[in-house]
Amino acid sequence: MGKNQHVIPHPAGGWQVKGEGNTRATVRTATQKQAMDIAREISRNQHSELVIHRSDGRIRDKDSHGHDPFPPRG
Repeated sequence: MGKNQHVIPHPAGGWQVKGEGNTRATVRTATQKQAMDIAREISRNQHSELVIHRSDGRIRDKDSHGHDPFPPRG
């Protein structure tokens, strides 16, 4: 399983996709939608989780593309 992909605001404007634990962005885009599309493709290829943040940095949504157990435990 690959690194979780985060869609977060870029300090200089726009949005960026960063792999969890990375110091540098994988890609920087003008819109959140563009960043989400790229991050979704990466997370599908790596079977990891996509974490989308709001402009204030809080988590807005998560989408898992890994091998989740079915039925879920709990």
